[in-house]
Amino acid sequence: MSLLLKRMKPKERRGSKPRCHLLTDGAPDAVAARLTALVAPFAYVSQSDRWMPQGFAELEEAQLHKAPRLLPAALSKRLGEWWLPLDRQDAMTPNFDIASTCTIDGVPGLLLVEAKAHEKELMKEAAGRRLEESDSRERKVSHATIGAAIESARMGLEAATRLKWQISRDSHYQMSNRFAWSWKLTDLRIPVVLVYLGFLKTDDMSKPGEVPFADAGAWEALVMSHSARLFPSEVWSRRWLIKGMPFIPLIRSCEVYLNEVATA
Repeated sequence: MSLLLKRMKPKERRGSKPRCHLLTDGAPDAVAARLTALVAPFAYVSQSDRWMPQGFAELEEAQLHKAPRLLPAALSKRLGEWWLPLDRQDAMTPNFDIASTCTIDGVPGLLLVEAKAHEKELMKEAAGRRLEESDSRERKVSHATIGAAIESARMGLEAATRLKWQISRDSHYQMSNRFAWSWKLTDLRIPVVLVYLGFLKTDDMSKPGEVPFADAGAWEALVMSHSARLFPSEVWSRRWLIKGMPFIPLIRSCEVYLNEVATA
């Protein structure tokens, strides 16, 4: 086993998580080249950009309402107030597998990555955000604010694209919140490239239901099928404008082995 992987908890040493850390590990110019390969020709990541996680040195994933490495404090505050109750600004928001500053159309922006290593990782996300009668008052209040935030994004995306959107807190919650956060950033005049990244040929996936993606086509077909409930297929791989700022959702894939990094 790689010495780098030994820095992680045993359950984190397989699947998409260690591969995301491998993508962001190493010299800044090497990491920048890997991330740029995921988003070319729509965006560019330079060695002076900043990303989370930072390989295996800093394992923390980005929560954008408290990520000073990536966003100004004032903007992060607005994101938190949009998503969370005002008295719970220290609560968790969605964690992005990789987040990086970048340049989009010559303007500073953000690259956001949601990564999967096998079919079950994506398909289990079809559920909505659940709320039980026994849940705390705080969770019930945040359930309401999250629902309102995603609904504001749904309306904003419909207005910007002239297409029908059905992102929701109550169905396909993870993909819905990824698109909602991307919309809010562009609404706040931060361009965004959102990448759904499939790691191919993940031979360490061996538990029941863990079916690795054989090739880029298999991953793309799965994402298209999963997202069909939420928005039309033409949303992907196009440059949309929200308040004049680009929003670019992409489906990409690469091969990352647990003892080396190789982009395809």
